[in-house]
Amino acid sequence: MEEKKRTMGLPSAVATVVGLIVATSCLLSLGAGVGLAGNLLILSMAVVLVFNLLMVISFRELNWMMPNVEGGLGQYTKVGLGPVFSIISNLSTYLIAMVFAMVVEIGMCGMVVSDIFFPQVPPTVISIAIILALTLVNYLGIDVFKKVQNVVVSLLIISLFAMGILSSLKLGTGEVVEQGGTNVPPIVTIGGALALSAVAFWLFIGIEFVIPASQHVKNQKRNVGLSMVIGLIIIFAFNAILANGMGNYVPYEVLASSDLPHMDFAEALYGQAGIFWMGLVTILASISSANTVFMAVPPILSGMAKNDMMPAAFDRKNRFGVPVLGLFVLIIIVIAIVASGFALSSGLLNILLAATCFWITTYILIAITTIALRRRYPKHPGRTDSLRWFNIPQYVSIAIGLYMIWNIAEGDARILIFKIFGILGAALVAYAVIWVGGVKKQPLFKGDSIDDVMFSENLARMEEEKRSAKA
Repeated sequence: MEEKKRTMGLPSAVATVVGLIVATSCLLSLGAGVGLAGNLLILSMAVVLVFNLLMVISFRELNWMMPNVEGGLGQYTKVGLGPVFSIISNLSTYLIAMVFAMVVEIGMCGMVVSDIFFPQVPPTVISIAIILALTLVNYLGIDVFKKVQNVVVSLLIISLFAMGILSSLKLGTGEVVEQGGTNVPPIVTIGGALALSAVAFWLFIGIEFVIPASQHVKNQKRNVGLSMVIGLIIIFAFNAILANGMGNYVPYEVLASSDLPHMDFAEALYGQAGIFWMGLVTILASISSANTVFMAVPPILSGMAKNDMMPAAFDRKNRFGVPVLGLFVLIIIVIAIVASGFALSSGLLNILLAATCFWITTYILIAITTIALRRRYPKHPGRTDSLRWFNIPQYVSIAIGLYMIWNIAEGDARILIFKIFGILGAALVAYAVIWVGGVKKQPLFKGDSIDDVMFSENLARMEEEKRSAKA
């Protein structure tokens, strides 16, 4: 792709990284985590930060080796580990996990808007209206997406940093809480805090969502990886500040037991004005997250279709270059779940934690893919040898990922989450095996060559440019 067609600079790439991660579900996780561990949650966050920074090494290397591919991380696992693992990694992470996460975001946004701003309008109606508006934004392509995303993410980050700094400096109008005595978090040990890393993982989830848009990024080789690193540092910084501030105004036991700990914090900080402020933050976070998902998931499905892992119709694009079938399928699923009221289900949290297991599993597969491709292509020109470090970053990533999955929850909750993880995982394996082996008659675990993948991508792109020129 010619450089003049690359329209996303580094700020837009960072906005894409941060846009998905800064979500209402993350604010919920942050508040609950502070209630459980106090400021020790920052240690859990540091572990996840290290894990993600190590993963950036793998993401960046694979993106350098296979630039401009649209299939997301599944494109890489298809080359490294074969089509079955590719289908499992893509559909589990970018369809199942993101659909449920987005339903929570849009559903909560509808409730907040209804409660604070338009009590006469049902939350479901507001949620569907937001979905339809974002559908239009993403139907019009990457240029409109980046303009909306840049504004939303800028306002969101400014608000969260301001709220975190004001609460950390104890400049709120509410009463400052003296933690201690009876106000002691349940987890007070370093080992216990480290076990919360699985909860903290959701605060950083989705840094790789810039990869499906990488073909639009200027100076791709530098900015894709750099945007991930900058995004991670931004996320860690304001979450650490917010975590400290929450403990200044809300007792730990209240944060640990609350269904909406971030709203309790906002009210304790500035009363009704704080509720209004956090309501706006919730709206911005929900729009930012959903907008990123609507932008990134259809190209991933399109990339899978190019490689015979989904029906070919998912690769058809409108004149703005948007894979419309994937977008509309995503919209229909989300609207159906929101309209059903399932977004308010108390059991959704366990499903999201099971989705977290899928996401971490995909990261583990990416680390394994990186090691496998280093062996298959030891002299590939897209690789930077100075970042290999004897595969230590990949082995550490795998170890931390397995640790987080094992500590996803405790007791009966962990058993239930593993059951959901196992059932959905078995269903995905069954689909992948039937589609690859039964429908497409292909080897299940034979990886494609990089040359074949890049040839297919370039051929498809030239055909799209011809269609666009005729239109």
